[in-house]
Amino acid sequence: MKTRLLITLLAAWLSQVAFAAGVEYQMRVDGLACPYCAYGIEKKLKAIDGVKKVHVDLDKGLVTVDVKEGTELTEAQMKQLFQDAGFTYRSMTRKAIE
Repeated sequence: MKTRLLITLLAAWLSQVAFAAGVEYQMRVDGLACPYCAYGIEKKLKAIDGVKKVHVDLDKGLVTVDVKEGTELTEAQMKQLFQDAGFTYRSMTRKAIE
């Protein structure tokens, strides 16, 4: 009985770990000044297939995007997205999340 419970808990934990895996992108952007700006950027980024979560830090000019494993955001794609929205894209970093 205890073994079965332990196996069930272990399986649940492993499924959570596997589900949480992905990539985090952080982009530096100039011109983000208000919550309306943040909402517009969030909407555009969430329209990209594979984007899980978007956070905009207006004070730092930083946009953080979590994507599913296998989803890639490119420099050219982000530069165009921010330019079309009226902002200046500066840089992007990428790191794996677990």
